[in-house]
Amino acid sequence: MPEGTPDAIKQIPWLIPHFATEDGFIRMSVHALLVETPTMRIVVDTCIGNDKVRTSPLFNMIKTNFLADLAAAGWSRDSVDGVLCTHLHVDHVGWNTMLEDGAWQPTFPKARYYFAKREFDHWSTEATRPETKVIFDDSVQPIMDAGLATLVEMDAVIAPEIRLIPTPGHTPGHVSVVIESRGERAVITGDIMHHPCQVAHPHWSSDFDSDKDTSRITRKAFLCDYADNGTLVIGTHFAGPTAGRVVRDGDAYRLEVQA
Repeated sequence: MPEGTPDAIKQIPWLIPHFATEDGFIRMSVHALLVETPTMRIVVDTCIGNDKVRTSPLFNMIKTNFLADLAAAGWSRDSVDGVLCTHLHVDHVGWNTMLEDGAWQPTFPKARYYFAKREFDHWSTEATRPETKVIFDDSVQPIMDAGLATLVEMDAVIAPEIRLIPTPGHTPGHVSVVIESRGERAVITGDIMHHPCQVAHPHWSSDFDSDKDTSRITRKAFLCDYADNGTLVIGTHFAGPTAGRVVRDGDAYRLEVQA
């Protein structure tokens, strides 16, 4: 995020200490988010995955306790009914699959995997590039081959409490996830924002955004829609406490969190 220099970050004091250090260095995380309704258990985005060859040293051939942590939270692999990917970047599809007997198998064998059709079509084309092909081949194509994938529209209803909203710009078929129940609402951002500094400066775009102009338009509309109405905004890459409520702050916005 080129504009997010330490000096610029220090000008946003509410980011400290949760989302930035005193020296102005941002804190970020990679999350899978668990959503349970009366009828479904859904994992939203599946992080990076183990045993996978990646160009980033931070992601390459990692070993984490992801599945053990999931089980400790009461979510066995077989208990997951749905996997929903906001988009198909490397850090959102990794645990779609796992290595078993030398082959990539669905991590959640009883789940439907939901991909926006526009996103899938885009990455099917992008998979001709070597660095993209390996991700598609080990984390997306095995789901298709297993017959577990459902391609949906960008405004699809996944369950009575869960629906998608189109939030393009980071990728062409990027979606965010709205959760509504008992008169309350939350929304999982995906990568329309990578860091809460973009709440204060929605015109700041990540270098990973495929269309920076569209991402800015999407981000500004999102913040306008969800500011000052009590919606819990859950940032897929926001460091803990990860979620808060957007409130207007002069000509911009800030994220109010409860530690």
